[in-house]
Amino acid sequence: MTEFATPEQIAQRTSAARDAAVAAGRDLGLDITEGKVLYELFSVVVHLAPSPVVARVPTVLPHTTTPEDLARRQQQELDVAQWLYDQGTPVIPPSPLVPREPVQRDGFSITFWPFTEEDKSAAPDYVKNSELSADLHKALRDYPGELSFLSSAEPRFVREGLDLLEGQPDIVDPVDLARAKQEWEVLEPLVSDETLFQKAFPGVDLQPIHGDSPPANIFVGVDGPLFSDFELITKGPVEWDLGGLGPELEAAYDRGATKNGLRTLDKDVLRFVNAVGAIRVIAYLSCAHQLPAMVEFMKPFINQWRDTDVYA
Repeated sequence: MTEFATPEQIAQRTSAARDAAVAAGRDLGLDITEGKVLYELFSVVVHLAPSPVVARVPTVLPHTTTPEDLARRQQQELDVAQWLYDQGTPVIPPSPLVPREPVQRDGFSITFWPFTEEDKSAAPDYVKNSELSADLHKALRDYPGELSFLSSAEPRFVREGLDLLEGQPDIVDPVDLARAKQEWEVLEPLVSDETLFQKAFPGVDLQPIHGDSPPANIFVGVDGPLFSDFELITKGPVEWDLGGLGPELEAAYDRGATKNGLRTLDKDVLRFVNAVGAIRVIAYLSCAHQLPAMVEFMKPFINQWRDTDVYA
């Protein structure tokens, strides 16, 4: 049976991340009297009050993510967010009060962002957010930074994560795991090799993309919606950013794409990214010992995947 982190251990991890963020912020010259935890799941987000700065501290990470990998990914996120901000795109940029680079402290890697007031009166509008995602794709087309092909698919992690789930029926049903491994044999080459992808999907253009569902990562600020959380910025088909959202949100994106003079979503590529996304969800359950709530949280996604045809 899997040995899950206890609530006490998770609370200790959150406290350690908060303390590291406060210490790192003070070292950078910020005036901090209190670290207020605003959010915690895969990362701990801390308001370094009274400074108008928020620290984001990743705490639940795949076994394949090294400190160097994490810092590189965070630097890419900081760079693209600043570039988009400079172009006039509505994003949450890096904090201007500290250097634009991740800071290592007490085993954590920390980035700093401006404290932004949230409009708590407004519920998330995922239809509107999906349409807005086409605006982001248009803005990203000119991003000059170097990005790897579908790095956010994390193919090595998925393969090894599925292997780690062997013999853990309390986390993943063995039948589901067997199907996931079968599908990944077909999918992994296409997410690992840009040439193979383009051969499988001729005519589908690639560009810089958010990498982690921009419709779910639009912050509703008091002055309007802001794109955020570019931790998985990558190069790939725009369909990757709309994976798993369903026909209504796909149609909303297509409206935004047409408005921006971009192509609409390709159904074959959508089927591909939906399959990859489902297998990634299952592989991430190999991290469930760090975050036990993940098991229940992921169930609806796995149930939805069971109702689809095997990808072959």
